[in-house]
Amino acid sequence: MGRVTVRRRVLRLRDGRSDYRPDTLAVEEPMEIRVGGRPLTVTMRTPGDDFDLAAGFLVSEGVVHAAEHVIGIRYCAGATADGSNTYNIVDIALAAGVAPPDASLERNFYTTSSCGLCGKASLDAVRTTAAWSVAEDGLRVVPETLSTLPERLRARQRVFDRTGGLHAAGLFTAEGELLCLREDVGRHNAVDKVIGHALRSGLLPLRGTVLMVSGRASFELVQKAVMAGVPFLAAVSAPSSLAVDLAEEAGLTLIGFLRGTSMNVYAGHGRLDQGADIARARP
Repeated sequence: MGRVTVRRRVLRLRDGRSDYRPDTLAVEEPMEIRVGGRPLTVTMRTPGDDFDLAAGFLVSEGVVHAAEHVIGIRYCAGATADGSNTYNIVDIALAAGVAPPDASLERNFYTTSSCGLCGKASLDAVRTTAAWSVAEDGLRVVPETLSTLPERLRARQRVFDRTGGLHAAGLFTAEGELLCLREDVGRHNAVDKVIGHALRSGLLPLRGTVLMVSGRASFELVQKAVMAGVPFLAAVSAPSSLAVDLAEEAGLTLIGFLRGTSMNVYAGHGRLDQGADIARARP
């Protein structure tokens, strides 16, 4: 298995002084995802929970939505000249009757750690078809619970504590109980790892849950939440306009700038259990 962190010697400048010291960095390596032996995409990721990442990616693309759709996931040898296993190629075997990914989903180049949509064959392929409707989810969350999620997420980021360089995605109950947390250099990878864990554990759709992410809320993260049946997405930073459009269209609650007791509700305010206070607010 690949390392999650590495040590490097760096020159540190502080208050007019300089010295050399070791620093811990988060590892970023490419991982190729194959389906039935056929290359599908390459993503830059932090090694760890690779099978969850690959499975979650297929959920996000609408290829699978149940644990029984995947009959096997394995690392592939042969990536180097001597045939050794670098643990950077993952092959997924689909169950009989499950259609393989459409050719339009294949990336022209590779998925970077910052943008999972780079290289999409066409914009039309972005709006995948969800297996469930999140608009019908009756989840209710009190703002007081939401205000605790960023700190709960941060407190469980073990690799971030050592590097300061990883995003995190956490799945919570309406009461704020952490169900799953994953870290990665790419926020979209962290989300896929959470979703892949849920798929492999037979937990999809993720009804009645809140997905909390570090960083901003992009269109892609909203799409991934919808594809996994998550009705509520919260982020510590801003959403994009397209993310808000998709959230409204799908019936997903989207929270941005969640910092302490302050937050912006961009879509689906009806799931916030604050009653009269929201009702009195004028649009």
